[in-house]
Amino acid sequence: MPSAPSDWVVRWAGSLPPGCRVLDLACGSGRHTRWLAERGARVTGVDRDAVAIEPLRACAEIIVADIETGPWPLEGRLFDAVVVTNYLWRPLLPYIMASVGLGGVLVYETFARGQEVLGRPARPEFLLEPGELLRAAAGLHVLAYEDGLLEAPRRRVQRLCAWRGDPARIDVLPLLGTAATPAARPGDCHSP
Repeated sequence: MPSAPSDWVVRWAGSLPPGCRVLDLACGSGRHTRWLAERGARVTGVDRDAVAIEPLRACAEIIVADIETGPWPLEGRLFDAVVVTNYLWRPLLPYIMASVGLGGVLVYETFARGQEVLGRPARPEFLLEPGELLRAAAGLHVLAYEDGLLEAPRRRVQRLCAWRGDPARIDVLPLLGTAATPAARPGDCHSP
């Protein structure tokens, strides 16, 4: 049975409108891909593990790609939301930020320095430095940012929700982080 979606993703992506285009990058077995698709999003899931993501084809556009060694598979594509959890490959940060379309949001949560004393991952290349996620999102309007310890399981993370829009037009900020929209009927899948 798939694990529950991240509470950060639920909070910041739970009110995305049905039909929005969402990228779930490094989606793994698809806990967020499924959750977003159930709410009516048109999800594109990207991962290098073809076996793990094959079952997701029923509810999402699936792209099998090694994004760390191969070319960026989404060149020129923009999304209403980009979701990334438990994944960091620094050379991709500019591509990730560039994939957030005008009016779109980035919802990112991954491990940070300090995790190495708690468990895996422990290698510095997989752990964000203090404030690194904020610096990577320069140019986006940060709606929320956290840097600290989480429980169950105990882990050290940075997480961010940021919006690509005109900061002078704060009146058009999305109503995110509030109440989630009703879910689509179970089993509904929307083709991208």
